[in-house]
Formats: sequence, C-alpha cells, structure tokens
Amino acid sequence: MLDPTSVAAISAVLGAVGSGMANEAGKWAWESTGGVVRRIVGREVPAPVAREERDDVARMIYEQIRTNPQLAASWTAFASRVHGGPNPARAAQSHLPASIRFFTDRKEAMRQLQREATRRADGRPRLALVHGPDGMGSSTLAVHFGSRPTRLFPDGQIYADLGGGAGSARDVGTVLRTLLRQLGVRDEEMPTSTDRLGEFFRHCAADRKLLVVLDHAHSAAQVRPFLTSAPGVFTIIVARTPFPGLDAVRVPVGPLTDKDAVRLLTDITDKSTVAAARATLPSLLARCGGSPYALRAAADRLSASTLAPRRAASDSDPVQGAAEDSYQLLNPESAKLYRSMALRSWPAFDAATAGRATGQDQAVTAELLADLADRMLLERSRSGTDNGRYHYRPGVRAHAEATAIREDGIAACSAALTRTLLAYTDLATSAAHQALPESWRVPAPDEDRIGQRYENRGAALDALLAELGNLVEAVRCAEESGDPDTAVRLSRSLWPLQLKAGHHEMLLPALRIGARLADAHFPGSLDAGALHAQLAHSLTELGRWEEAETETLAAARAEESAAHKRGHASAVEFLGLLRLRQWRYQEAYECFDEAGVVLNTMGARDEGTADLPRAQALLERHRGRALRGLGQGGEARERLETALRHFRASGDTYNTARTLTDLAETWLDEEDTEAALPLIDEAISTLDGQRAEYHLSHLRRMRERCVTP
Repeated sequence: MLDPTSVAAISAVLGAVGSGMANEAGKWAWESTGGVVRRIVGREVPAPVAREERDDVARMIYEQIRTNPQLAASWTAFASRVHGGPNPARAAQSHLPASIRFFTDRKEAMRQLQREATRRADGRPRLALVHGPDGMGSSTLAVHFGSRPTRLFPDGQIYADLGGGAGSARDVGTVLRTLLRQLGVRDEEMPTSTDRLGEFFRHCAADRKLLVVLDHAHSAAQVRPFLTSAPGVFTIIVARTPFPGLDAVRVPVGPLTDKDAVRLLTDITDKSTVAAARATLPSLLARCGGSPYALRAAADRLSASTLAPRRAASDSDPVQGAAEDSYQLLNPESAKLYRSMALRSWPAFDAATAGRATGQDQAVTAELLADLADRMLLERSRSGTDNGRYHYRPGVRAHAEATAIREDGIAACSAALTRTLLAYTDLATSAAHQALPESWRVPAPDEDRIGQRYENRGAALDALLAELGNLVEAVRCAEESGDPDTAVRLSRSLWPLQLKAGHHEMLLPALRIGARLADAHFPGSLDAGALHAQLAHSLTELGRWEEAETETLAAARAEESAAHKRGHASAVEFLGLLRLRQWRYQEAYECFDEAGVVLNTMGARDEGTADLPRAQALLERHRGRALRGLGQGGEARERLETALRHFRASGDTYNTARTLTDLAETWLDEEDTEAALPLIDEAISTLDGQRAEYHLSHLRRMRERCVTP
C-alpha cells in the first residue's frame, strides 16, 4: 500500500485535486490546497500546472512533513477530505450511428476487423485504419462491425466524428469530452486541461471491453490522443485515405464489383425491378462507380427508360454525380433550399434557420428538408432520433455549393448567406438574453427581433446548446464575410454557454475571433472589454493561465477606456480570482481591493449600480478567501461573515452556501471541528434540492471529519 506521505502519494493528491476543477467544489479544493501547501512549506508556492511542477511541489511538502509528525498528520487529514468525489458511471450501451439494412461484399474487411479485435493482447493498441473514398462505405463498415450482436464489447461502443481535414477538424478536448460523456462521465468530473483529459480518458477505458470508432480522421497526430493500449479496447479509425505514422491494420474499402452492385440494388428493390432495367443497368452501374452511396441514391431510378445527361464535371466523382442526378429531379423550392444551405458547412441546421435563409415558411421548409433527406441529398442528425436537424455529406455539399454559385451567382449566394447569418444572430441574442437576463455582458436583442419566447431560462440555454456548433461556424462566417459587427454580437451571445454549460474548447475559436475583431474595429469599447473577459474566462477554465492573464488585463484596459466602471471592476476582480487559482494570495487580495476602489467611484447613473451591494459582498468573500490562503484565519472569518450577512439577507442561497463552506474551512484549518460543524450543517441544508451534488459531497466529507474521532 502506498505511503500517504510519500512523494508519489502527495503528487497524486495534487494531480487529483487539479483534475477536479470543473465543478465548484473542485475549484475550492484546489484553492484550499494552495493554502495548505503554503502553511506546510512556510512560503508562497506557485500553483503547479505540468506534472513535473506537481512533483516539485510534492517534494517540497515531503521534505517538511517527513520529520514533523504534526505537519504530516495535517497533510494526511487534508488529503483525506479532498481526495475523491462522485465516481464516473459505467456505460454499457452503443453510441454508434444507426447502421444500414443492406450491407454487401465486405466479408474480407469484416474478417480483418474481427482478427484485430480478437488478437492476443501484447501491449500494442488494438487498432484498425479503415479507409476509402467518400461514398464507398468506410464509415458504414466501421459502424456495421460495431453494431453486430457480440460479446467483444460488453462495456459499450462509443463514437466521435473528428471532422475531416485540418480546416474543419474538431479540437482534441471537445472530442475527448464527447467520448467521456458516452462512457457515463459527467462534465463536472472531467479534468479541465486537454492534457489531463487524455490521461483521464485512458484511465476510464483501462479496464473496459470497449469499441471506439473515430470517424473522418485525416492524420496520425489527430488521432493519437485517443489511442490506448488497454487490452479490452479496440479502436477503429475511419479516413478517406491511409496516412503514415500509425501502427494499425489497414482495411481498404474500395468500389463494389458490378456483381455486388447488382446484388445491392436487388436487396434494396427486388429482382423484377432489376431485371426490367436491363437496358439502362450497365450505364447506371458505370455512373455509380461501385459507390454504395451512389447505388442507393440511384435505386429509385432503375425503372427509368433513359438516364438524364450529366454535366461532365460530375462524372469524375460518383458522389457528386449521384447528387447531380437527384438534383435534376427536384422542384424549384427544394432545389433552392438544397443550394442555399450548402454555402457554409453548418454542423446541423433545422427548418427554422433554413426557412430564414430561403424566405420560405418553416413548416414547408421542414417538409422539403425531409424530402431532401429521403433523396439522400441531406443526412439526418447522427443522434439516432428524428430531431429535425440535417447536414450534408462532404461530396454532396461540394456539389450543392458549386451548383449555387453557377446557377444563382455570387450576389444571390452572398444574400442567402447574409440571411442565414442574421437568423443565427437573432436566435443567439434572443436566447442568450432570456437565459441570462440580468447579465450586462449579454447584448440585448432589438425589440422587433426578440423572436421565440422560451418557457424559462433552462429552455433558452438548451436552445443555445442545440445551436452551439452553428453559432461558432457563424462567427467564422461573419469574419470571412467582412461583417465584424455580427461576429462580435454573436461572440458576446455565447456568454451564457460559457457560464452555465462549459464547452470551452468548442467556444474558444469564436471568442478569439470576437476579441480580435473588437480590438480591430471597436478598440477600447464595451464590446472589446466583454469579449476579452469572456475569452479570459474560458482560458482560465481550460487551465491556460498565462493566456488568461493577458486577456484579463486587456479586458480591464478596454473597460476603463470605455468608462464602464462595473466592467472595469469585474475585470480586476477576475484577475484576483485567477490569482487565487494560481495560489498567489497576496496579489489576489490586492486585486480585490483595487476592484473595490473602482466600485466605490460608481454613481447613480453608472450601469450596474443596482447590483453594487452584491458586488461588494462578493469582494468581501473573495478577500476572505485570499486571507485564508495567507494563513490569516481570524481576519478571513471577519470578511467572510460580513459577506454572509448580505447573502443571507438578500436570499442568495448559492453564495450563502459557498461562504458557509469557506468559513467552515477556516475553522478546520485550526482543527476546530466544534466551530465548523454547525456551519457545515447549515450549508448542507441551504443546498438541499439545488442539484449541487459535488458541493454536497465535499461538505459531507468535511462533516465526517468533524464527527469521526
């Protein structure tokens, strides 16, 4: 058994606490750890970020406690109450996209996958690279293999779309979180930094019998963070072409032979239909080029006496050729919709946005979208449920976009894209304002553009979450379209998602664009201040503290330049909170004092004056936290009690419970369990029914320490 006071054990505790900062209790535990380290080492120690830094801090602690039984007991007691928390659930289900009904001529590929999945474990990752051109069925092969009844993967089958090429690839952190959610891990249990996420994913997969499918990969570097040598895990990587740098079994997926193509068409239709198409069948098979996608799309045209002529450009690609054939059969309204939504790679659009883009009624648009999906010109959402969302297959979108430019012209395409951008901007600003109406960071929508009224804040936040990928793409689109005002407005509307739902890796590119454009076009403005603050928030949550500091200082400068005192004070306050995260307690205290000075200059006409008492109470709580880190327990309690009186009087249960926890911890620092216990009990009672299980779990561990001899 590992000695709890060894360097390895101490470093493990530091790593575990640092990995738990995705929830409030985890952030508190990290902050508290800094105070304990300071008391044991006898000086301020910068918070470690990398593993080597954690080991260095662990050695400092070890050198102090190895000859001091009192310090050793203090560290052991502290470690016992911060180590642990809610355990990740275990998933035993499939998260693969739906498989297809008819599957033809892939027996050898299936055998290759089966051999790799069942080979004897030897320390190498069980890994297969399935590759084939768009429309040849490489993704279908991986999904079909995983969807068969099998005892190989009793702990589940998980799936992630990596997004394809470098320009559209999803970032590592977002994909890791997607996979972890499918394993039953809640966001609050995941480490904040991407490096730790990869380590955590491998830990969660270590003792499971699991299939992992990584679709639309483009390089070894892209997939490497998701690979594990766990003996029960089989990973299938799907790519358009094979790439170097990966020690994987290569499973090529090529065109179907004419014989197998006819068999597939027969399965989809029937023998009599195929037999009746004897005259046109050779031409149709040649057009389809052995592509299962093209064959499925062409199945309903078998009975045609002749095949419509194609543009020569379409014949070079079976997918685009099939799209051209289907496009020629569309009515004008469907054709316009097909062209208009292909002008950007929207991750998953619905009838509301598509209707705005084309000027069509939403109900009519919903019917047209469903028809386009039935014709295989659109794909339904991969969620496996009919949620009314669609996206394009890459080759089909390329055809639709080229067709739009050719038939509509640049001006009409630009107008359609502008309408789509406006639809997403209106939705984002309206939903954000309804999700967080009291926040001065969220831009209010124009009175005539409020749009949908949501039932409550949660419903408004859900609407933003559903459009998250589209909103990030819309920010990119606005920048590329030379529309900084829209890009900035969209970026500011992401604040409720940052504050309430996380997803910081996905939001980061949009926030960087927004801050950059605000500096370029609206320097020293409220927009610039808000976006630098938003960017700082996400960078802090991702553990990128140096970048977060730069953005926080930029936010403070912009807010001061705009004479926005509430925003200026908030930016300085946030710098103090960052200093707490970095265990720089004296600097944190000075930041909170500076923020207080700014607040004290606010007059009746300044924005945010009504929130001034709450803002000052929060600063008092933060001062108490900084003083506790400095080891000044008595003064810390005075500050915390001042804040507590305000929160109790105002009915702010959330901050009441947090301040009670801070107070209890100051007493536990002095081993005064009698003073801490009633504060803990009140905090538990205050949080009852508020779905704060991580905070409650932490409080219960504190209580156990108080009542256990």
